[in-house]
Amino acid sequence: QLQAFGGGLVQAGGSLRLSCAVSGGTFRTYTVGWFRQAPGKDQEFVAAIRRSGGGTYYADSVKGRFTISRDRTKNTVYLQMSSLKPEDTAVYYCAADSGIILSSLTMGTAYDYWGQGTLVTVSS
Repeated sequence: QLQAFGGGLVQAGGSLRLSCAVSGGTFRTYTVGWFRQAPGKDQEFVAAIRRSGGGTYYADSVKGRFTISRDRTKNTVYLQMSSLKPEDTAVYYCAADSGIILSSLTMGTAYDYWGQGTLVTVSS
């Protein structure tokens, strides 16, 4: 199971940290991704961190502003979001899977497990 939390309302230029708590399975074997969906738009990839030691990946739109990390002691993946923009407003979802290959990392359909969304609203 995945549980995402940490969303809220923030002014443009501010920061938020999202958390995705993973329970069940073996945490170190999971690739965890963050996706978001803004009103009236398709779901889009935000960031992913591969299973233990496998690297991090970001959408161009968030590169340099967002940082994904994992805490193995807490079975939790974080998405630190800085320099937030109004266009970052969306429901953010975390997803996990143990069998994702590099070429499918940005595809939501590749992930079997999803958490509930957490709303991030950035005001201008």
